Order: sequence, then C-alpha cells, then structure tokens
Amino acid sequence: MGDAARSLSVLALSALFVIGNAGRLLHAQDKNDPNGAPNRYRMEQFRIELPNGRKLGAPIGVEIDHSDGKTLWIFERCGGDSCAGSALDPVMKLDANGKILAKFGGGLTNWPHGFYVDQSGDVWITDGRGENGKGHTVTKFSPDGEVLMALGKPGQAGDAPGLFDTPSDVITAPNGDIFVADGHGVMAGHQTNDRIVKFAKDGTFLTTWGKHGSAPGEFDVPHSLALDSQGRLFVADRSNSRLQIFDQDGKFIAEWRQFGRPSSVYIDKSDTIYVADSQSDDKSNPGFKQGIRIGSAKDGKVVSFIPLTDPAVGSSEELAADEHGNIYAGFTAAGKIAVRKFVKN
Repeated sequence: MGDAARSLSVLALSALFVIGNAGRLLHAQDKNDPNGAPNRYRMEQFRIELPNGRKLGAPIGVEIDHSDGKTLWIFERCGGDSCAGSALDPVMKLDANGKILAKFGGGLTNWPHGFYVDQSGDVWITDGRGENGKGHTVTKFSPDGEVLMALGKPGQAGDAPGLFDTPSDVITAPNGDIFVADGHGVMAGHQTNDRIVKFAKDGTFLTTWGKHGSAPGEFDVPHSLALDSQGRLFVADRSNSRLQIFDQDGKFIAEWRQFGRPSSVYIDKSDTIYVADSQSDDKSNPGFKQGIRIGSAKDGKVVSFIPLTDPAVGSSEELAADEHGNIYAGFTAAGKIAVRKFVKN
C-alpha cells in the first residue's frame, strides 16, 4: 500500500471513529436529558358537546371508566375556576366523541380537585376549599350521581381523624381501602396538611403519614395518586419535583425525579405510567420542560416525552389513558381550558 493509500485509510478510520463516538456521545446526552425521550404521540382535537350557553370550566379531573376502558369522565369547575355559588353539574360522563352521557354533582362542591372512578364504576371527588358550609371533603357517588359516602366535615379544615385540609386527590385499592392526598402546600398563607390518609372500605379511619417537608415520606403539595399492579402507592409530590412510592401502610420505597414536577400521575393495567408536568421551569425544576412523560412503573424508565411548550396550547395538569393508550389531558390554565387527546403515532 502506498503512502497516499495509507493516508486515505487512516483518514477513513479516523472518520469512522469520530462518527462512532459522536453516536455514543449523542446517546449518552439523550440518556441524561430529562426531555430527550422521543415524542411518540400526536395531538388531536377533542370537543365536548356542551349544552348551549354552557362553557367548560377548568378540567381538574380526567378519568377512564374501568368497566369498559374507554368511557371518559371529567370533573370541571363549573364553567370557570370555581363551583362556589353555582348549580352547574361539575361531573360529566362522555362517550368517545365527547357527547355527554350523564352529569351530576351540582351545588355540592366549592373547588373541584381530586377525581377517581373505581373498579365498580363509582365516582369519587374531593373539594379543596371550605366555604358556605361545604368543602374539605371527599364524596363517593354511584355512576348515576347518588351520594354513597361522605368523608370529612363540610366547611371545616383540620388534621384530626375525620378532618381534611384542602384534599387534593383520592384513590381506592382493589380491597376497597381509600387513600386521600390531604393538602395542597401553602394556600392563602396557610400551611395545609400535606399528608396521606387511609380509610377502610366503610370509611373507618385507619392511619395517616407524612407532613410538610422534603425528606422521604414528607410532602409539599401531594397533588395526585396512583396504584400499580403491585399495589404500590405513587404520590405526585409536586412542589418537591418528585414521585414518591410507598406500600399501602405508608412505608417509603423510593422517589423518582425523572418524571419532572408532577401534577398528575396515572398508571394503567399494564403498568405504563403517565405523568403530567405543568410547572417545571428554570427556577422550580431546572433542566426539565413541561409536558407529559410516559414510561414504566416497573423500572421507572421514561420512554416517551410529549413537550408542551406552545403558549397557545398551555400545559396539562391532569391526565388519564384509555385501553388503547390514548391520553386524555385536562388543561386548566385561564385562557387554555380544554380536554385534549394524544394518540400514538
């Protein structure tokens, strides 16, 4: 081989080395980038067929009916950001085309917040604001709107058994045990409870854990709850920019920060985890962008990221996924109020 050929060979090998290493570096950067997972979804319009003159309020609750895996329920704030003084029904059951199949709950709630539809089809809500003899409560309805259970004392905030202070979410285990994320950080200068409260199926108080703080087992805005197939309780500890994982007796298992600053967490029957991040920015959670992260509740790996950086669209504060993996997300910011659908590409 002549000198010229040797030189070309060395250059070619050098180029391959650089390209190969560039690929490895890019892979490493993607791995360490909290926003680097590919977006495998596209946004589709989802229109709710509201009665004439009725506006959609902030859809703070979005759930899938477990009886069929596709019927959508929403919990909205009576055409605005509050239901105080309103007789409008904030709970709505919708078909796949956005047609209202059922609605109820008018006049019972001040500030809709937590929302869950259990395996029997019963509907659970939390009211996070106490006024007018209502609020700081958890209510269970039948699918047609009959009140089946009420927890808390309407209008009265506290931390004693049987009381809540700004309850943010509720979920039930397969055996019927009830878990309430009780608190919402500092509200109007008042420090709320920031804890988890557990009840038996019949509403009997069992235990509570947590307090305001940032250590394992402490909370700062426990905003959303989910259970995986192992029965582990996932808490969206929003202002601490983490998910915390517990067993059902309150034993701390782990914390995950790779899903951003979580406003909502949803886990489907295959243990796919969906997390809505509506607050990350350079100040509150540096390096993370707002959007929806999808991954596995088994190993915590994020496999897809839907960036929500368009100011016209806003960011999702609540979400759920149907049996096909389509995501329905509630956008609650003023001027951006909507339920949007994200479909796999």
